[in-house]
Amino acid sequence: MKLEFKGACREVGRSAVLVDDRIMMDYGIKPGEVAQYPVSGARPEAVLVSHAHLDHSGAVPSLMDIAPDIYMTPLTFDLSSMLARDTLRIAERSGEIAAYDSTDLSRFVENTRRIEPGLEFHVHGYRAQFYDAGHIPGAAAIHIEDRSRKSVFYTGDINTIDTRLVSGATDFPDADALIIESTYFGEDHPPRKEIEKAFMDSLTDTIDMGGNVIIPAFAIGRTQEILMLLDAHGITAYVDGLGVSAYKIMIKHPEALRNPTHLRRAFTNAIAVDGSKRDKVQLESSVIVTTAGMLNGGPVLHYLKRLYKDPKSKILITGYQVEGTNGRMALDNGIIDNDGVIQQLAIKVEQYDFSAHCGDRELKGIVKDFCDRGTEHVFTMHGEDTVAFAEWVSNETGVDAYAPELGDSFII
Repeated sequence: MKLEFKGACREVGRSAVLVDDRIMMDYGIKPGEVAQYPVSGARPEAVLVSHAHLDHSGAVPSLMDIAPDIYMTPLTFDLSSMLARDTLRIAERSGEIAAYDSTDLSRFVENTRRIEPGLEFHVHGYRAQFYDAGHIPGAAAIHIEDRSRKSVFYTGDINTIDTRLVSGATDFPDADALIIESTYFGEDHPPRKEIEKAFMDSLTDTIDMGGNVIIPAFAIGRTQEILMLLDAHGITAYVDGLGVSAYKIMIKHPEALRNPTHLRRAFTNAIAVDGSKRDKVQLESSVIVTTAGMLNGGPVLHYLKRLYKDPKSKILITGYQVEGTNGRMALDNGIIDNDGVIQQLAIKVEQYDFSAHCGDRELKGIVKDFCDRGTEHVFTMHGEDTVAFAEWVSNETGVDAYAPELGDSFII
């Protein structure tokens, strides 16, 4: 079995792994001032998508000229279709040249086969199965096996810890090779309850003093979890952006949610903001949950135009911030690029670790589990310290481990 790494090599973003020049696992983009795509040259017969986040699914519609068969879970299909339409709409509105058009989107829908987790299916001579990944609703790790019984398990983004929104991943098959994400190698996450308490203490202190709280949140996963947390503490928040549409899709798939009743209540109690009425939102001890999660575009920039000079208010960042994004610049330098205007932030910026990824302890536990059951090759990707992770795997388990560079290929 040949594995070729087309993206997310010693970086976070644009995940793409090609199997035997035929089967692609994920095909995403890397967000930033200029979006980056997987390296060119792939002509896969099929694409298996782990989950809907753009760094894993965002470039799939650009492959429609070769009409590959596409496989993903039903909820991932609904969410990734929503994001693809939104991405095209944003590009058209801004006058940018998109990587795909409406015809490609139609082909994307037509070519996608929706497979429930746990069901074995066949893909151009390979056996495959999706396993719950615990990352966001609908997310799946991928197991694929060729005719010679060589197999690989690709984690995509994975989390073994329960959150308010989804249960952690628990079920992993045997595999000859493991391809594992590395986002938080070397960094353990604090207990969720501690993070939630610190977050809520900061939020309530701010609104008690008359400040406002802006919570930039990824539309899929983070918006819903944060609203559930706020609702559990009796906080009524405004919710703006694509997270509302994502909720309406998720609630149609209650089997993918840990507590659909609470999620429904959280959105019922929140105040949804129509895009045409943002100027009417009262910024008086208010809490606003809105996209984009890395402050790159979206409604969050509208609110920051009104609040960036206010030292009483706060931006509470709840997720990983890729280098080059507004979120990373806000944390590192206290500035953002707001529609071409560089703004020095007087508003306070804090970050809280509401990660939907495994931390260091969990990543190492997954690796040890696989190696104890006979895995012979481990590949570390989707992280900024994949080399150190691969070295740890080799030293700790004695198994061959690699941190691929962009375009590297291996035979297992």
